[in-house]
Amino acid sequence: MGSEPQQLTLTDMSETTGKAAAEKRIEELRRKLDRHNYLYYVLDRPEITDPEYDMLYRELVSLEERHPELITPGSPTQRIGAAPVKEFQSVRHPSRMYSLDNVFDENELKAWEERLYRQSDATPGTIDYVAELKIDGLAVSLIYENGKLVRGATRGDGMTGEDITSNIRTINSIPMSLPTPGAPGRPGDIPRRMEVRGEVFMPVESFLKLNEEQQLKGEKEFANPRNAGAGTVRQLDPRITASRNLDAFFYSLSILEGPGERVPRTQWESLELLSDLGFKINPGRAHCKDLNAVLDFIRHWDTHRKDLNFATDGAVIKVNSLGLQDVLGYTAKSPRWAAAWKYPPEIRETRVIEIEHSVGRTGVITPVAIMEPVNLSGTTVQRASLHNFDELEAKDVRKGDTVKVHKAAEIIPEVLEVVLSKRPSDARRELRPETCPICGTPTTKIGDEVALRCPNRTGCPAQQRNRLEHWVSKSAMDIDGIGPSLLEQLLDKGLVSSPADLYRLTMDDFMGLERMGEKSAENAVKAIEASKTRPLSSLINALGIRHVGKETAILLANAFPGIDELAEATLEKLTEIEGVGPQVAESIQVYFADLEHRNLIHELKELGVNTVQQPSAEDESIPKIFEGQTFVLTGTLPTLKRAEAEALIRKRGGKTSGSVSKKTDFVLAGEEAGSKYVKAQELGVKIISEEEFLSMIS
Repeated sequence: MGSEPQQLTLTDMSETTGKAAAEKRIEELRRKLDRHNYLYYVLDRPEITDPEYDMLYRELVSLEERHPELITPGSPTQRIGAAPVKEFQSVRHPSRMYSLDNVFDENELKAWEERLYRQSDATPGTIDYVAELKIDGLAVSLIYENGKLVRGATRGDGMTGEDITSNIRTINSIPMSLPTPGAPGRPGDIPRRMEVRGEVFMPVESFLKLNEEQQLKGEKEFANPRNAGAGTVRQLDPRITASRNLDAFFYSLSILEGPGERVPRTQWESLELLSDLGFKINPGRAHCKDLNAVLDFIRHWDTHRKDLNFATDGAVIKVNSLGLQDVLGYTAKSPRWAAAWKYPPEIRETRVIEIEHSVGRTGVITPVAIMEPVNLSGTTVQRASLHNFDELEAKDVRKGDTVKVHKAAEIIPEVLEVVLSKRPSDARRELRPETCPICGTPTTKIGDEVALRCPNRTGCPAQQRNRLEHWVSKSAMDIDGIGPSLLEQLLDKGLVSSPADLYRLTMDDFMGLERMGEKSAENAVKAIEASKTRPLSSLINALGIRHVGKETAILLANAFPGIDELAEATLEKLTEIEGVGPQVAESIQVYFADLEHRNLIHELKELGVNTVQQPSAEDESIPKIFEGQTFVLTGTLPTLKRAEAEALIRKRGGKTSGSVSKKTDFVLAGEEAGSKYVKAQELGVKIISEEEFLSMIS
């Protein structure tokens, strides 16, 4: 989490330590971890290193495993791994969440200000403003009671939204608890009950990575970060939300019960209080003394917003005085005291020189428009993906066409439309390739997929290169320093053809390459060696199984102790995993049914690559009281999530199954237990409650 190490030691707390002492230490650890999360994710000013943070986190996990009755929803350990929900419940907001009226030029903004003075009788020249960049995200409402996050909801129709609390908890920059008495920098007594409103969004970097995964899986890419963020916030499985690295900025605070020591009188004071309470606020903000200062803010960010790691399409201008806001009130759909300035979209015309057919690591062939260079939103653009051949045909883009292009959400170059009046008379419709443009293999489509593919997985040089690039990438085996140019040389010299070949390379192999000295060669060999110890989820992702990306790889690694068990898993076992559907399960089985893939796994094992879920030191110390025993879970448990219960069983040597048989040792049953409960009764399998289960492991 940083670069300045501190001496931290794990507390040696034996099994006989009293519950009171454990509870005290748990609270202490939670306070420390909350503080370091705030420093890292909100202020970007870490005070301890990642390993030091991990030590504190592992100690908390260990204590909570020994005392599951002390686990609370606000614990830092509960940010990731919550069980999926069946559906979102509707919740009513404390007050309506309004939308904003838009203004598009200076005249409209000045007319808005004139209305403010008319409707409030304020003395001309006395109204000041707060301007903030408008985040292209999803509006949310958070409720805190006694300093604890108890609910997160979408805007919905303004009056009611969807309860997305489990997903909100996965966003690291959102505090699950507010500063407690005695905490450093504490802003005074906080209200007993308060509402905080803000915008959840997907950072540009996260958006680009997600779309890259979507493309490689042959699935539809997201149009912009807002769509991707909105879809992520509404995932039924919070583990998927957690893996996509969302962020949030907050802009308003309402006291619902108990005034607290600081009651903001202005919008600017509200932002300052939110920041002091640990909320992340928009870095693009300004207190503006008049409308001219607001216009200066808008002009400044029209240029500089292109360098940000979040999408913004304008600015929000609010009357600073909260008292004056009350006087101005609302129309039927929006506050009179606020307006949203929308930047005009930047659209340019350019000519298509060529339509290239790009082949990815999974064989997906993507049409790409190669264009005459054009300056767009601050950068020179020459390429724009047309995503798939269905879209290419719908837009009817042809070589030689003049097209209108823009950057979707100021990020992704996109062809909007063809200027038909400028189409050359000899322009020919682009046909779907019948053979791979790289290796000449006849192309194919799988089922209802829109993607056109080259099926020559092993013999296509483009797939081979892209597969290796994926293998060494940060989200997979994270082999630092082995980039595309170095892989190109290794492939050209015939030194590698599969991921296993990387682990056979020597210093001499690297020193025979261009611009590789002894030190560089040594670093490359060390980086490859270090990748052998990556977690199981990294290996699963690196394999490039169709429909299995980083998120699904994490789910699979948590469900199976090793790659062998995953390879032998039945469709039934795979689809029992929350977040793994029939299509993904079938794709996993197809992958491991291929002899070449099984041989690759065998080679990797022989070469020392980790293929199992490595237990932590805490896991190793837990008695294996369930060794050789099989559990089946059914129904909803009172306090434990299904994933938590399964983890507790596995750490004690037991296994879990999705179906009841004579070989089942225990059925752990909660509320609304169904057919598995009945089957257990028929077979005489022992049925236990959560209370009995916790007693067994205590």
